[in-house]
Amino acid sequence: MHRRQDRRASKCGQRLRKPEKRVRFNHAAKKNTGSSEAESWTLAIGKSLHVVWKKVKGQLILGMSLLAAAFWYCRRLCTYLAHLVKWWSRYLQRKFKKNLSVLAEVELLSYCARKWKGESRQAKQMTEAYGELFWRQHVKYIRHIREDNYCVLRAVLFQIFSQGISFPSWMKEKDILKLPEKLLYSQGCNWIQQYSFGPERYTGSGVFGKLRKCIETLKTQWTEISGVKDKDERGSLCNALFSDESKEHRLYEAVKFIMLYQVVEAYECMKNKQESVPCFFNHLFARETSSDPLSFMMNHLNSVGDGIGLQQIEMFLLGYSLEVKIKVFRLYKFNSGDFQVSYPEEYHRDWHEISLLTEDDHLYHIPVIRI
Repeated sequence: MHRRQDRRASKCGQRLRKPEKRVRFNHAAKKNTGSSEAESWTLAIGKSLHVVWKKVKGQLILGMSLLAAAFWYCRRLCTYLAHLVKWWSRYLQRKFKKNLSVLAEVELLSYCARKWKGESRQAKQMTEAYGELFWRQHVKYIRHIREDNYCVLRAVLFQIFSQGISFPSWMKEKDILKLPEKLLYSQGCNWIQQYSFGPERYTGSGVFGKLRKCIETLKTQWTEISGVKDKDERGSLCNALFSDESKEHRLYEAVKFIMLYQVVEAYECMKNKQESVPCFFNHLFARETSSDPLSFMMNHLNSVGDGIGLQQIEMFLLGYSLEVKIKVFRLYKFNSGDFQVSYPEEYHRDWHEISLLTEDDHLYHIPVIRI
């Protein structure tokens, strides 16, 4: 009996265990089903991405190619524009340098070292002279002047304008625009018709109109620039004026005529013994080539700006006419009494002083003093 009961119990137990096996089977089936679904989704997404990539790949490669081409083109364009700007800048610099008759400041000793090399006697003398200017005269820079037969007039007028020096006192008292007519009608100087404007010679009856235009230009520019108080603005106006060749030549011819007017006035005073004149006029009229105003104009003044520049005696006349003391450093006269000279020697205390520098009494430049 006990054995039958045990068999029955074992059978019941087996029956009870069968559902557990079914449950485990169902869980495994669910797991297999989930993994297959995940794999199918992965495959589907992969296939979709593959299809999309095939469609986008061509466009993306095309876009990258266009971007690279655009970058290359922009780079070449920038390089070309840079070369173009550089070329244009050099062109403007050459043009400006060519037209500008008073160049920018250059350090004095550096300029001397570049120009006067070697161990020759002249090079040593010039080196010592420039050293004297730098250390004792406080000349730190030099401004080079265009090398032509107007260089003295250019250097003097540029400094007068750049320093803001006003009209000479005698010009304030007289209308300088009427000076040509005054010499013609009041003093009978009909020979003025032979006045030459530098390279332009023998203008005949048209000389009075041309002289008036020159004097108008001088008066207008002098008044305008001397009225500017700001130094930098005045310097800009001077640079603009002295890069206009036709204008600056009118300035120089006006100054030449003012010098002639002073010679005529001094000659009349000496002839009539009305009043004393500076002693340099005695030396000027003592020359055979300038014994009177006409010979002075024909033999000397007419050639200024064309074939010759101003001579030493005419430097006295220039300073006297413009009422400035012109101090000149003559470097080839270093270690002598003529190393530093003034034109004129007789000057008033209220006259302004300007400085020039020359190596040979032919070409003059502007020394810049900085203390």
